[in-house]
Amino acid sequence: MSSDNFFDQLLDDESDLKDEQVIVDCMQHFDRDGDGTLNLRELCTLTDELFIDENGVAYEFPVRMCAEVFYAFDTDRDGKINMEEFKELWFNVIVPVIKPRTALIAIDVQNDFIDGSLAIRNCPAGQEGYEVVPVINDLLDTVPFNYVFYTYDWHPEDHVSFIDNVHLRNFHESCSVPHDEAKIFDTVIFEGPPPIEQKLWPRHCVQNSWGSELHSELKIADNATFIYKGTCSDIDSYSAFWDNQKLSQTNLAEELRSRGVTDVFVSGLATEYCVGYTALHALEHGYRTILVEDACRGVDVKDIEETKRKLVERHGAIVTSDKVRNMVLGRNRRHDLGYRTAMLAVNSKKF
Repeated sequence: MSSDNFFDQLLDDESDLKDEQVIVDCMQHFDRDGDGTLNLRELCTLTDELFIDENGVAYEFPVRMCAEVFYAFDTDRDGKINMEEFKELWFNVIVPVIKPRTALIAIDVQNDFIDGSLAIRNCPAGQEGYEVVPVINDLLDTVPFNYVFYTYDWHPEDHVSFIDNVHLRNFHESCSVPHDEAKIFDTVIFEGPPPIEQKLWPRHCVQNSWGSELHSELKIADNATFIYKGTCSDIDSYSAFWDNQKLSQTNLAEELRSRGVTDVFVSGLATEYCVGYTALHALEHGYRTILVEDACRGVDVKDIEETKRKLVERHGAIVTSDKVRNMVLGRNRRHDLGYRTAMLAVNSKKF
């Protein structure tokens, strides 16, 4: 396969992106006036080739955003990106865009959320939790993710989120729900300290129970990593990174960091709870974060849409599963993720 796109050609040729000559070739390719630097117009030409969809069509990358990237990497403020500055742009932005290191996270695809005590189908949105299983399986079969993670809701018997445990704890004086009238899906405030707001759920995913097991039809990838959350009795943990008060964390962040992951694809149950919280926290940790929409199901339509809005607002991406393979292969290179990559590189002072 041949391509007129410079970055596609690098992928076709399986070029070593750490090779000094490859970096020089890229600079020279876009240095149209031959002065050994890139001006703003030349960088805009580069981003037109860098940010394309799987059909080779350029994403619309506004000049304003290109200018923000330009001035972020023009560290000597001379109005040009020289070779040293270009190398920083290359390693901090271009390489993660064309050669991402990817992780699929399958979140809480457990029996209780599919056929058990908290089956998604019985929640207000009426969505079918089982439907994520074949989509995730197809992703595992067809997409060469670098790493795969599975998360478990993993609650002790006396967990704070269970409606039948509400008698074990006092309500805070600010709670508007009377203690003896609390019911499933109510949000209450427990006394603490500190006071903790908690949505009440049916008993679910109790450690080592049938309900806590991953669904039997879900494929388990070789060399997968398993993350357990919600293990503390007195605090819930929607996110696969932190508990709901950010008082403790799982080992997910360290597992991703140690593997050099750049892109996190999230899937599973439920969209606006464990999936959404994990995705938003992945953004906080600096990962390019992609919600695979048809590989998720949720509880309430309004809350699902609000979660999606927050993700997009924070430069996460929402895609369907048919787009994922080309994103992982660097053939579909979204401008919103690329812009976030550039801004994070600057804000974290990597150079």
